[in-house]
Amino acid sequence: MTSNEELTAQRDRARQDYEALVARGLKLDLTRGKPSPDQLDLAQGLLELQGPLTAADGTDLRNYGGLHGLPELREIFSDALQVPVEQLLAAGNSSLELMHDAVVFALLSTLPGGERRWVEEPEIAFLCPVPGYDRHYGICERYGITMIPVPMTAEGPDMDVVERLVAENPAVKGIWCVPKYSNPDGVVYSDETVRRLAAMETAAPDFRIFWDNAYAVHHLAEEPAEIADVLALAAEHGHADRVFVFGSTSKITFAGAGVAFFGSSPANVTWWLSHTVKRSIGPDKINQLRHVRFLKDADGLREHMARHAAVIRPKFDVVDKILTAELGDTGLASWTRPAGGYFISLTVPEGCAREVVAKAKAAGIALTPAGATHPYGDEPADRTIRIAPTYPDPAELETAITGLATCVRLVALDKLLNA
Repeated sequence: MTSNEELTAQRDRARQDYEALVARGLKLDLTRGKPSPDQLDLAQGLLELQGPLTAADGTDLRNYGGLHGLPELREIFSDALQVPVEQLLAAGNSSLELMHDAVVFALLSTLPGGERRWVEEPEIAFLCPVPGYDRHYGICERYGITMIPVPMTAEGPDMDVVERLVAENPAVKGIWCVPKYSNPDGVVYSDETVRRLAAMETAAPDFRIFWDNAYAVHHLAEEPAEIADVLALAAEHGHADRVFVFGSTSKITFAGAGVAFFGSSPANVTWWLSHTVKRSIGPDKINQLRHVRFLKDADGLREHMARHAAVIRPKFDVVDKILTAELGDTGLASWTRPAGGYFISLTVPEGCAREVVAKAKAAGIALTPAGATHPYGDEPADRTIRIAPTYPDPAELETAITGLATCVRLVALDKLLNA
């Protein structure tokens, strides 16, 4: 066991390291999972569109119409998103926008299988696996939807908790899921978790799974992770309308000029289009055509994502290498080693995350706010820090992670000594 004298000496060294860090006057940003300029350069060919502006069937794409989106593009992404082409829609540039619209449409109109509009319910609640994605929580907060945290496990949400909550409370209308390389833990849902989500009985007849498959093709390991087909399983268990699937090319091509996808049952697609037609006469089909000609087919998509992995995999390796060197044998922290996605989750001693983030900010290293991975920005245990390593160049990333490790050592050792 480490003595107080040894801990004090370690804390004093950490304090000296931190003072030197602050003196460097850094200005580094690890707040959001953005593609780096090198990744964006991979899609530069999008801007070199050649040939007639027509679809494969001869449709003039310069004109109105085509709410379903280009069939050729839906074909490219059908397997990756596990949605039949005829049940997959290609829309604007943002899947977050589609998730927002799905909530608003459900608030204002009755879902297939529902008894009334959500806005007419005395309460609406969503299950939120934690740690999770802060922008999901933002949609719920905007519309007064109660958020109920559910613990994440190594196989996905704790299904014993999920099954109990959806069975006993008709106010629970949905659950947020990032099933592959989840944000921020990098968890891949097991086949059993997906099956239980699809098969479980719910008190709300219009319960929906918001299946945000944002990282469906964002692999880092040589062997891509696979997940069970939730749409097929839901239909198999008599709940064909249960799942809304979302995805996008935001981290595949250009983050602000990509294509978003919505997939679901035929009944849900009809419901969706009946509302979308009131707000749009059709998506940007020229941009969709760019994506078709750039990616070409599903194999072209896989090859393009391999180039992405070649750019960002070394950055994930840098984070793991530095955290191992700085914190690996200290017992002061643990972190994930994801096989894909965009984030690494760093776990520090209870009650330390906010202080670590504050110390890092004071040293010029911006991180996602502590608590952002939980509903209402409140993680009671105050332990989780999300690291977004993709955007900085390697030298900046190395500096930032080394500095973050210094902050962890200082805060955690202070807490140990004051316990």
